[in-house]
Parts: sequence; C-alpha cells; structure tokens
Amino acid sequence: MVVKSLLLGAGAMLLMGGCASMNEDQCLAGDWGGQGYRDGLRGFPMTRLDDHAKACGKYGVTPEALPYQSAREDGLRGYCRLESGFDAGRRGESYHGVCRPDEEFAFLPAYRDGLRLHAAESALESARSDLDSAIAWINDRADKLAAKQRELGEDGKTDAEKDQIRSRIEEVRGELRDARRRARDAERALQWVEDEADRVRFELSGRYPV
Repeated sequence: MVVKSLLLGAGAMLLMGGCASMNEDQCLAGDWGGQGYRDGLRGFPMTRLDDHAKACGKYGVTPEALPYQSAREDGLRGYCRLESGFDAGRRGESYHGVCRPDEEFAFLPAYRDGLRLHAAESALESARSDLDSAIAWINDRADKLAAKQRELGEDGKTDAEKDQIRSRIEEVRGELRDARRRARDAERALQWVEDEADRVRFELSGRYPV
C-alpha cells in the first residue's frame, strides 16, 4: 500500500534513537516481559530486541526472546488503537508497520491526523522562534547604534575617526532597518501559521482531544 509505505518512511522523530536502548540496571533486572510490553505500547518493531541485545551484551546479559515477544504482542494491542495512533502522530513518531490490517483501519487515519497536527504545531514553534530571533536582532542593532552615537560624541576624536564612526553608524542603521523588515515578515508568517494551526485543531477537535 502506497499510504502505508509513506507512513513507514515518515520524516518524523524516530522512535529508535542513537542512545543505548537499555541501561545496566535494566539489563541486569532481566524483566524481559515488562520490557516487551513497554516496547509494544510504544510501537517498536520486533527488531527492537536486537537493540536490547547489543546494549545488554556489554554487561554479559542475553535477552529472553519468548517472554519479550509474548508481552510485546500484549503491548501492541494497546498501541494499535485510534487514540494511540493520533498521539503517536502528534508526537512526530514514525510508524513501523506493527499493527494488523484490521487494526490499521482505525490506527492509520488517526496517525495521519496526528502527523498533520504535529506539522502545524512544529511550524508554529518555528515561526515563534524566528520572530524572537528577529526581535533580539533589532535590540542588538539598536544597542549597537546607541553605542556608536555615544562614541561619536566623545571628546578627543580626530576628523578621520569621526568619519569612520559615522560610516559605521550608517551601516548599523541599515542593519536595523533590515532587522525590522525581518521582524515584520516573521510576524506575518507567525500569524499565518497560527491561523493554520487553529484551523487544524478545530478540524480535529471533534474526533480527538486537542
């Protein structure tokens, strides 16, 4: 299925990161049933056990596949639900194709809806960051301009030095104008993504807790 393959490769936050999957205490505890259940609830594929084997091998511990697999199946029953699909998408997590076809009937549409909201909220966060950065640059250039103007008024400056300061003042004024334009653009962009995020939330509010 094309949709399913797209979701499997979704450029979202991967569940499997670069860190060790289990620490020493977890490995030595040997709770493979509990670990399998937790991994199932998070939608990990069975290959997650390979990550655990690699992590625990450093401590001389070998995973127990049978209790892990059985408990992971129990956990997947909690993961492969409409609500969990939406939550996973909203967190920007990748879907690893772990649900049965009959479960995907409800899970995948909810997951896609969650991804839409994740994208809208990520864009909103980015737009706010851009505006904050633009405002910080305005303040920085305004401070720089004031400092240069004070420097120009100091006694003991030669004409050449004053000319150099005046030239720099004009440069900073230009930078300040650019910063203000950038802030105006950022404000417009923020308004657009706020409206879009509100639209997506409103559209989904009848189906999910958003």
